[in-house]
Amino acid sequence: MADRAPRFITPQGFARIRSEYEQMFGTERPKLVDTIAWAAGNGDRSENGDYIYGRKRLREIDRRLSYLAKVMKSAKLVDPATQEQRDTIRFGATVELADENDERRTLTLVGEDEADASAGRISWVAPIARALVGARVGDERIVRLPAGEKSYEVMRISYPD
Repeated sequence: MADRAPRFITPQGFARIRSEYEQMFGTERPKLVDTIAWAAGNGDRSENGDYIYGRKRLREIDRRLSYLAKVMKSAKLVDPATQEQRDTIRFGATVELADENDERRTLTLVGEDEADASAGRISWVAPIARALVGARVGDERIVRLPAGEKSYEVMRISYPD
């Protein structure tokens, strides 16, 4: 794991992860423990759906809590608002791209743990992000995707204030 890239994350992404951790640990898990204790008091556990499901869900929650704790511990907070070189694409940049057909898409380069492609947040280590890092407005980048190569022109770069 020594070769692993740093686990960069934006302050917003870190806040989302912390919020999920606190909600699970402070609310969801205690309620589930109460349900399991109640179900266990109802006798035969082998056919007790509340007990069986509760134990299974508790294991899922504990795994997720462990993962979230690991992410928070190893996270390197990078605030894109402090980026000094705002004319090049770096971590945290929001980028508008145009492909060969002038179809536009907007992406924000974020940490692996906060990526959500459907929301336009892509991991900074994704192939398209790696191809874009260092580019400026007007630059063209060729991205190797599973469907083949695709060319994008950088139309706009912005960072949060």
